[in-house]
Amino acid sequence: MSIDLHGYTLDQANNKVRELILNCFEKGIRNINIITGKGNRSSNQKDPYQSKDLSILKYAVPDYITNNSDLMDKILKIDQETVNEASSGSFNILLKKK
Repeated sequence: MSIDLHGYTLDQANNKVRELILNCFEKGIRNINIITGKGNRSSNQKDPYQSKDLSILKYAVPDYITNNSDLMDKILKIDQETVNEASSGSFNILLKKK
């Protein structure tokens, strides 16, 4: 299963990812690919009142997931190496078996 978050606000992206993880877990789908983009064209970088690192979906979405115990209870692994690669605009999640 895959979701492309291009064009979403941070709140919209987090809500979509939450829904996807919960739905996939219920359906027994274990592999999820989250496409965030690299953040190269993010207009949030131009806003001096927002954190450059945390306003980009690439970093903020994985951070949202790892700080949500309800979601982490269903996740076996988040590919953090891919999140931290400069050339990557997506990351994978492996869900636990229901």
